Amino acid sequence: MLHRLKQWLSPDLAIDLGTSNTLIAIQGEGVVLDEPSVVALQRGTQQILGKGTAVGKLARQMLGRTPESITAVKPIQGGAITDFKLCESMLRYFIQKAARTTPGFRPTVVIAVSSGISNVEKRAVFNSAERAGAGRVYLVSESKAASIGAGMPIAEPLASLICDIGGGTTEIAVFSLAQVVSGKSLRVAGSAFDQAIIEYLKRHYSLRIGEQTSEQLKIRYGSAYPLDEEKTGEVRGLDAVSGIPRRAIITSEELREAVQGPLQSILNGIKSVIEQCDPELVADLSNTGMVLSGGGSLLPGLDHFFREQLGIPVRVASDPQRAVVRGTAICVEHLAQWKESLETSDGTI
Repeated sequence: MLHRLKQWLSPDLAIDLGTSNTLIAIQGEGVVLDEPSVVALQRGTQQILGKGTAVGKLARQMLGRTPESITAVKPIQGGAITDFKLCESMLRYFIQKAARTTPGFRPTVVIAVSSGISNVEKRAVFNSAERAGAGRVYLVSESKAASIGAGMPIAEPLASLICDIGGGTTEIAVFSLAQVVSGKSLRVAGSAFDQAIIEYLKRHYSLRIGEQTSEQLKIRYGSAYPLDEEKTGEVRGLDAVSGIPRRAIITSEELREAVQGPLQSILNGIKSVIEQCDPELVADLSNTGMVLSGGGSLLPGLDHFFREQLGIPVRVASDPQRAVVRGTAICVEHLAQWKESLETSDGTI
């Protein structure tokens, strides 16, 4: 009864603190917030615009479109907090927006983070969450949260391979008996695809485009594997030579060529993780295969590309962009079951 009252007054939260987006889920309600991890500031200050409300979707709309007096900042880069104060302000805004808060009550919070962050960076996450209004704070690796959210049998004595391609990091891990047997965190992910497209257009067309334009090109025309019907689209940007606006026609084949660098880096990371496993676990993977999650896994043909390169079954998780927050929410709901694999500010339990 007391637990129900506390949940009503200050519900426990599951947070996927991502480079591109922050998602928050509440037990019994599912995902209640999905916002870009962006903050808009008065240039030269730490003052958030709009009385502290220029955060998330509103701030993201300003990326690449702000006057000199305003700057849009991402306080998380490559899965790690790069600006502690801004991350704290952003988290506080998101927590207050996502859930009711009652004075004197602080929610238990489980946060999914990259497995590659240092102890100093973990401490920054704990501090930011606590100052933003959280009570007891736990951390779970994004790879574990994604595998739980994707419904993988990671607690069984066989190999389960997850590849979570987020905005700033790619988390690769093989699980057996709920433990990481082999894993790697790469700072090559969805944003690297976008940057590769920007560089390709600059190199081959002398055309300069922004991050949002690049992302839209990737979504509309990008692919990792030949399409049944290749696409052609128009891109608008700034001519790097003349300095005036210009249009160009680009094909899905060209965009596929553009993202080959990041794709190969992720492929090499997966191979490295598999090579570190015992032969028995590698044999398991020929049957269990690999599950893809994260926004980057939505690149068309990515499962076909990895299936051909690795020779194992590959599938994309259901609603892959929310696999991490779904798994984190399960950890919150069944905290007693997952406690031993989570981390607190005073060390692993």
